[in-house]
Amino acid sequence: MKTIEVRSSARCEMIDITRDVSRCVRESGVTDGIAYVFVPHTTAGITINENADPDVTRDLLFALERAVPNTGFYHIEGNSDAHAKATMTGFSGSVIVEGGRLALGTWQGIYFCEFDGPRRRRVLVRVLAG
Repeated sequence: MKTIEVRSSARCEMIDITRDVSRCVRESGVTDGIAYVFVPHTTAGITINENADPDVTRDLLFALERAVPNTGFYHIEGNSDAHAKATMTGFSGSVIVEGGRLALGTWQGIYFCEFDGPRRRRVLVRVLAG
């Protein structure tokens, strides 16, 4: 298992970690299998989405903020919105590894989703042969 260190610089942001996960795949030596990506935090998530246009990540963060604003009557615990947004994106993802490379689509990237930053975080990557 490999650990990727991520440092966020805003309360909510999406950080492209595709290169880091690709490096973990290369270092594993696995040519065909699966890469599991997991965030061991309750206020951060993982998602796969477009990485060609930065407007997409801004739009996604805007949509999540509209769905679960950082204000409101339900906001009792202090960062409840971050917990809800992380649950919505999920805490893990998996990508097929083929020929020693991530089998992502042309415009896809793997994103670490920060919802309670800025912070230092970890992402765990396990690459399994299959």
